Amino acid sequence: METTIKNSKLTPRFFFISLGVIVTLITSVSSFLVLLFESLNKKFPDALNSVYQYGYNSYNFETIRASLATLIIFFPVFIFISYLWLRESKEDIGYNNLTLRKWMIYLILFLASLLIVIDLVTLVRYFVSGEITTRFIYKVSGTLLVAFLVDSYYSLKMRNVNFNSDKSKKWGLVIGIISIILFSGLIVWSFAVMGSPAKQRAWRLDERRVNDLQSIQYQVINYWQQKEKLPVTLSELADPISSFSIPVDPEFEKGKTYEYILGADKSKLSFDLCATFMEDMPKGWQENNYGGPVIPMMAVEKRDIATSSSFYPYPGGGVNNSWDHKVGRTCFTRTIDKDLYPVFKK
Repeated sequence: METTIKNSKLTPRFFFISLGVIVTLITSVSSFLVLLFESLNKKFPDALNSVYQYGYNSYNFETIRASLATLIIFFPVFIFISYLWLRESKEDIGYNNLTLRKWMIYLILFLASLLIVIDLVTLVRYFVSGEITTRFIYKVSGTLLVAFLVDSYYSLKMRNVNFNSDKSKKWGLVIGIISIILFSGLIVWSFAVMGSPAKQRAWRLDERRVNDLQSIQYQVINYWQQKEKLPVTLSELADPISSFSIPVDPEFEKGKTYEYILGADKSKLSFDLCATFMEDMPKGWQENNYGGPVIPMMAVEKRDIATSSSFYPYPGGGVNNSWDHKVGRTCFTRTIDKDLYPVFKK
């Protein structure tokens, strides 16, 4: 049975369905490639553009989250709109609708090819500048596979005006199944690289705890510099005038609290800060500028920096890991150096 071509006007329904196919396809392909590239960057960080980092920084995964969310929403929408488009194309269509279908397929092939070529040029540019080979091979392979699937499917539709042919149905189904498996596999793998939502929440809560302990630590040091003694309890740090209140554990409703323990020998100016953590502190190489200029490595002295931030952009071998922790209750022992933190003169 062949498609009947009528000399009819262009229908708004077919026009907007075709437009929806173009928008959702290009968005799905671009988000797929971004997700693939960023996941590979995290899985295989390049030491030329990385820093060794202690702690969790949620901004490191922001690009993965955005592309992952886009892909999860747009790809199923693309599948559904494509189904509507195929159903409309199998029915009796007018001459103008048939012309629109050809233009749409050509436009898809053009835009997809342009996107793929730009990505390949970018990949080759990074490769010749020294990007590690393993990551480059995976990126190129993924890009070429997506290009092959898009080109094969829509070239097949272009050659077969009759969408009801057995060949068109068979190969269209095969390409569709491969695409679904490929896209679904990348989504699952990106979660494995980034961490599940539950684990990310645990890391962010632990990051909050480290920040709170840092704030308490700073106030203890300030208390010493102002009064030349250490507080006995946390409540002594509260200062309504400076608007400082004692931080509480984000899960205080579950009975979790921060602890301040004054050292037995007061002359040593030692104290412990304790908290209960949900996960081990993540650590390792993190690539933060994604193929930009080489990051200069900073030289640091081998000593504990008590008031540093919760994540430490130092090179491998850096010793600023004073907030490193395991899952469960962890205490951090601090000793105030009188030379580094002298008492303020009255």
